[in-house]
Amino acid sequence: MKIGTCVSFSSMEEMPGKLSVLRKNGFDSCQLIAWEPSLWTDENATALKKLLQDYEITVSAFWCGWEGPRVWDFYDGQLTLGLVPPEYRQMRIQNLCDGADFALKLGITDVATHMGFIPENPSDPNFGGFCIAVRTVAMHLKQNSQYLLFETGQETPVTMLRCFEKIGCDNLGVNLDTANLILYGKANPTDALDVFGKYVRNIHAKDGRYPTNGHELGIETKIGEGRVNFKTFFSRLHELGYDSYVTIEREIDGDRQLQDILEAREYLTKIISEIYGGNHLC
Repeated sequence: MKIGTCVSFSSMEEMPGKLSVLRKNGFDSCQLIAWEPSLWTDENATALKKLLQDYEITVSAFWCGWEGPRVWDFYDGQLTLGLVPPEYRQMRIQNLCDGADFALKLGITDVATHMGFIPENPSDPNFGGFCIAVRTVAMHLKQNSQYLLFETGQETPVTMLRCFEKIGCDNLGVNLDTANLILYGKANPTDALDVFGKYVRNIHAKDGRYPTNGHELGIETKIGEGRVNFKTFFSRLHELGYDSYVTIEREIDGDRQLQDILEAREYLTKIISEIYGGNHLC
């Protein structure tokens, strides 16, 4: 099991510095967070692949953003996020396919994204169109021998499972964000493993609190200060045989972000070593 963190691919010029900081702090894996399709060029793929090799960093997943508006709340989020809004669907299908092709040039097999507020009612007219859109992306990735990962958040675990069953592709998986399930008030992350545990291919280790009103998401916190019980979570992962990447995510800016990430690594290392065994982390 490897503990890594997230690196934002927001400009090519910043990447040497970001990867250098990663290595100086003892990380050798990351998820690459990419919201700028204009950067997904052949030239950048060649340069970035060399940088990753030079710094000996493995990218566990390409987190692929998409164009158009995005509002992270319970009202406008329903209308703007992921592949759910029909008016942005075709554009974002293309974004995800283009991002996957860029990731392939880097040798990355897993592509993650937020799918949006998936309708919980399977009879909702928008549910079928959404599933067709996801299948289109998944089949493109299958040609690349890649997996398409739903990041947890806007949907309940059973809604995600229902989508997997409806879509019927064998290259779908879960990027389980431990805090998002709580921030959106959708589930406890440990209990969610009972629903879709076999599909989990990567973990966003993050903490937070449940929403306290019906408009705004809950608040993200430093790991260990929110409502995620990481001991029970990793115990359940161990029972399921999970032995892959754990990616620390801390969505704040400034020097405090790195400090919180380093403290989170220490916190999680202790828990994982206790549950999996002291020599299990690499």
